[in-house]
Amino acid sequence: MAGSLVALPILAIDQTHNVAVGGGLVAAFLGPSVVAAPAVGAALDMARRPAILVAASGLLTALAFLAAANLNQLPLPAVITLMAFAGAASPFYMGGLSSFVADTIPDGRRAFAYDALSYNVSAVAGPALVALIAAFLSAQAALFALAGICLAGTSFAGAIKGRAHHHSSEPPWQVVKAGFRRIFAHRPLAIVTASSTLTQVGQGGLAIAVVALSVERVGSPREGAGLVTAFAVGSLIGALWETLRPSRGRPDRTMTAGFVATGLLTISAAFDLGMPWVFVTIGLSGVFTASTTTAMLRLRDRHSTPRLKSQVFTVSAGLRTSASAGGAMLAAAATGLGGALSLSTLGIIWIVSAAVMFAYPRSPPATDAEA
Repeated sequence: MAGSLVALPILAIDQTHNVAVGGGLVAAFLGPSVVAAPAVGAALDMARRPAILVAASGLLTALAFLAAANLNQLPLPAVITLMAFAGAASPFYMGGLSSFVADTIPDGRRAFAYDALSYNVSAVAGPALVALIAAFLSAQAALFALAGICLAGTSFAGAIKGRAHHHSSEPPWQVVKAGFRRIFAHRPLAIVTASSTLTQVGQGGLAIAVVALSVERVGSPREGAGLVTAFAVGSLIGALWETLRPSRGRPDRTMTAGFVATGLLTISAAFDLGMPWVFVTIGLSGVFTASTTTAMLRLRDRHSTPRLKSQVFTVSAGLRTSASAGGAMLAAAATGLGGALSLSTLGIIWIVSAAVMFAYPRSPPATDAEA
């Protein structure tokens, strides 16, 4: 998914000479996820073979990428419609898969550290692969490559050992209703969801803010891509460390401390101390995102009842995706005020998200499986 967010705008410029078309394709792909997430989660929770649903969603995404790669030969409404269907299916693997991680790897800390690592690897490797292929071949070739990767992932879906979390004749809409009640009425889970969603406003706006800062400081946007890469590399380093040495502290405290650290470093990057300073502070701010993601996933798992686990994961992931898009729009609207102010505002949002975690109960239940 991360690579497509880079490939689609480039492809639109190459084939239609209209960047707005690329924005429409990205919006069509990202937008439906938060709407479809509750139903997707309920389907995964109730499916006897959830791997089939994951494989089907991967296949649909591959088809959407193949259609987009031929944008100049297919009707635009048809391509956008297919991208929207693929986006609606994306929670099966973006969030849904995470709900089965603890079923496969008994050590929860290490299981979710691996999961966080996979997201960070894709966040770095996807855009890098697209940039490399587009530079030597074309954006169309990059979309073909991404479609191939999706197909390869689909072929591995059968290896997923996940099993249905819930068997019953309960109507699906009742399951969805119960999931919403759990996410938003169960205090520990509601706080984790609110805090982690808010952080995505800050992270989603980062790319635009650093590009604006680059224009402000050096008169060109060229340093912006490097700053986004620095953040991604920092996140990857943090994820590798978390995989080797999983955090053993309370996950809610890990989230709080990590959000504060990322926020303070992001604000520090806005200080006019030279571009090397910006690169270092932005890179370091990314390091703390892996431990906080791992902690967040552990808390989601801890406070999910077995019959609603996939729904909790998919809805939470959908909210974070929407918040990321909102952050990008917020940063774009604020660029007129200057890159430094935009970046500082995003840092403050990270700190506010840490403040939300102070409402997390001091002694929450160790597990909610009995709920």
